[in-house]
Amino acid sequence: MRVLVIGSGGREHALCRSLSLDPKVTDLHCAPGNAGIAEVAALHTVTPTDPGAVVGLARRVEADLVVIGPEAPLVAGVADAVREAGIPCFGPSAQPAMIEGSKAFAKEIMVAAGVPTADARTCTTSEEAAAALDEFGAPYVVKDDGLAAGKGVVVTSDRDEALRHAAACERVVVEEFLDGPEVSLFALCDGTTAVPLQPAQDFKRAQDGDAGPNTGGMGAYTPLPWAPADLTEQVMREVVLPTINELARRGTPYTGVLYAGLALTSKGPKVIEFNARFGDPETQVVLDRLATPLGGLLHACATGALSGHGPLTYREGAAVTVVLAAENYPGTPAKGDVIEGLSEEVPGAYVLHAGTTLDDQGNVISAGGRVLNAVGTGPDVATARRTAYALLDKIRMRGSHHRTDIAASV
Repeated sequence: MRVLVIGSGGREHALCRSLSLDPKVTDLHCAPGNAGIAEVAALHTVTPTDPGAVVGLARRVEADLVVIGPEAPLVAGVADAVREAGIPCFGPSAQPAMIEGSKAFAKEIMVAAGVPTADARTCTTSEEAAAALDEFGAPYVVKDDGLAAGKGVVVTSDRDEALRHAAACERVVVEEFLDGPEVSLFALCDGTTAVPLQPAQDFKRAQDGDAGPNTGGMGAYTPLPWAPADLTEQVMREVVLPTINELARRGTPYTGVLYAGLALTSKGPKVIEFNARFGDPETQVVLDRLATPLGGLLHACATGALSGHGPLTYREGAAVTVVLAAENYPGTPAKGDVIEGLSEEVPGAYVLHAGTTLDDQGNVISAGGRVLNAVGTGPDVATARRTAYALLDKIRMRGSHHRTDIAASV
């Protein structure tokens, strides 16, 4: 199988790493990729949101499967174009991808499907936003309706901060705050059938103790030893299957991965958000534990054959990933800093690149806000955590920062 992965972040490096370990994947390509992905896949230059360019590249490399990593190409209709060209594609079409592209659309689908979620109001004016904030009270939850690379949500007890965020967006969704621990669950879908992956938990805030601004994610771990034993079955029954059934009923079947961001409230799991792609950095740990070969699994989703694929299998033990971020992330991150120590080794650990490239001298340098992921594995979460941080301690980059408490309380 010849596979083309679209994207350039840590999620795409995790996907490419797992695909490279699948014996049925004989040829692996990625566009545009990064310095780490270049070690396992042939890189190509492409604009990921340009449907014609992606189709042209898929034809040139004779791809048997195209895997679209980020959300922006999905909302831009890249998956539609790939499928119209007769090439199997893992990733939803533009219309169902709006479940991430528009928070208001996601709420509409959830209400129609009877999915448990926070009560919400969609607002287009400052007056509407102010009224919604007063209705729900603090802590205030204000979400940019459109794509915001994981940083469009403000959760604050400061009403003025909430109003400023609302004013900076064309349209926002203001909703009630959901208490309880958060969990990420990915479900692989082929339009009619859905299969869950192992749940994970990520850490959104930039600083230790869940302080600081919201980010795209500063670390993650799996499994969740504290989670209810029937959590996955309950979420599939109450959230995932009603959602994909509602999308299919509307004539927009969902093919790809449906990411459910959940709060485990006192009244049961409720959806915080849906994403139309693998979450980053949860993908890095979930795929590390998945023993089922990834290429055949994603191809089954893309071709409507998931029901006949067979049960998924997992490696025993745990995985923890810690993100190394650039100076000033999640603001305007510094770029171009040389990364040292990448050749250092720690048994049971490895590095996944997120925002990296090569300079003219062949040095790996930073090229984004989240630069690297240190992934540690072990028989339990505590061991995997120590392994991840042992590897991270060997890596040096000017101005870098990371959280020191990822999975510390497990």
